[in-house]
Amino acid sequence: MIIKNLHIQRRTGLGEKGTTVLAGDIGGTKTNLAFYVAMETGLKVLYTGRYPSAEYTSCTAILQQFLADNKCPAPDRICLGVAGPVLDGKVNLTNLDWDIDIKEVKRTMGVEAVYLLNDLESMAYGLAALTEEDLITIHPGNDNSTGNMAIIAPGTGLGQAGLYWNGQNHFPFPTEGGHADFSPRTDLDIALLKFLQNEYGVVSWEKVVAGPAITDIYRFLRDVKNREEPNWLKEALEQEKNDSAVISGAAIEQKAAICVETMELFVRYLARESSNLVLKMKATGGLFLGGGIPPKIAPLLLQKQFMEHYMDCDRMQHLLENVPIRIIKNDKTGLIGAAYYGAYLI
Repeated sequence: MIIKNLHIQRRTGLGEKGTTVLAGDIGGTKTNLAFYVAMETGLKVLYTGRYPSAEYTSCTAILQQFLADNKCPAPDRICLGVAGPVLDGKVNLTNLDWDIDIKEVKRTMGVEAVYLLNDLESMAYGLAALTEEDLITIHPGNDNSTGNMAIIAPGTGLGQAGLYWNGQNHFPFPTEGGHADFSPRTDLDIALLKFLQNEYGVVSWEKVVAGPAITDIYRFLRDVKNREEPNWLKEALEQEKNDSAVISGAAIEQKAAICVETMELFVRYLARESSNLVLKMKATGGLFLGGGIPPKIAPLLLQKQFMEHYMDCDRMQHLLENVPIRIIKNDKTGLIGAAYYGAYLI
């Protein structure tokens, strides 16, 4: 394993030479696919593709499109990381109007060996293939730390997963912790909570730590707290489809006070829930920030505010400060993890 103290067991006798695996990382915004040949020495990627999820009516429609685009034969195995809880071989994607059923995928694709993983579980398996070039260190912690690990991944939604350490190997497992209740601390937090309650009813951590949350926090500051919105920013938001990218970009460049304040709140909430996750899982082995947002806002996460809010807990600072914290730069980590699982762990 490239990441120090990370040990994900690989079963022997699987991934024999010539076995093909169609791997997928299916999210609310995009679907990454790749066709691999699995060998005992490792995975060899033959074809890759990226598709806008919402433009397709089903998972199998994208899989069929990918195979047709690349003139691939039917694979020996299909393994998909999916954004939602997998229950009895089925999943209803959390931020996409799809249902995926293993039986339906087998029937439609003509492949008997089909496997579904939660996308964060898949990302956890993908950590096994990362190098230092795939990571940005926020906090080195104790380089010799061992134990459980945790992943928090804000993107279209907020994914969370853990890697249980049994003394010899790590075993990834999914959670749906992003849907646990948001915990406001300050008067401003409580005002935001009330604003979001009017919009959504239940306010989970996903409602304050995800791509859509950036836009909601911005609207709260503009419409409730009467922060100034410059004309150029209003025009940019009207022209661009991705409001969160405009807002976070303006914050990084410090072009608008309202954007800076928006991202200060976002970073604080991400830091607080990161701290919560580490404490709940006793993730002394490391914390990884995945998903689409952390790499894009790395300049903000590398400032002192993230660590200050992360460390602002109840009496467990000595535990938190020893935990290495890294941003995952490689946006194919979940895809690689699905392929790794499909080739070597089933």
